Amino acid sequence: MSKRVVIREKEPKAYEIMFEFEKYLSKTNLAPSLKELIKIRVSQINGCAFCIDLHTKDARKMGETEQRIFALSAWRETPFFNETERAVLALAEEITFIHKGVSDETYQQAARLMDEQTLSQAIMAIIAINAWNRIGITTHQQPSLD
Repeated sequence: MSKRVVIREKEPKAYEIMFEFEKYLSKTNLAPSLKELIKIRVSQINGCAFCIDLHTKDARKMGETEQRIFALSAWRETPFFNETERAVLALAEEITFIHKGVSDETYQQAARLMDEQTLSQAIMAIIAINAWNRIGITTHQQPSLD
């Protein structure tokens, strides 16, 4: 892979703003495990190896099981995820594939299970990881070997 710009070095203020956004999201009503599931699933869809590596490690440190992490790409076919997680994962997929739109059914299911503030926070968390994926993929960020 060719060497690409390191945005964190060339635009540190932009990175600082992104990290402040992450700090805000870390204090929301969303369960930490749900935030990591969002980050992993969206990163799988976008093909961001750096973010998949980072967030699967973070999820494991938080106590997430390997079984759920391994099954995340097939969450619809497993009994491992609760109703709220399923609603948020469906929302995450549709927001990530935004060119197809977010269906009323998916939105209403999430809205039924969460209050408007928590739903708003879930949407913002999905948007944030999509932004990070685009940075990682565009600049060829690579996971570390450890």
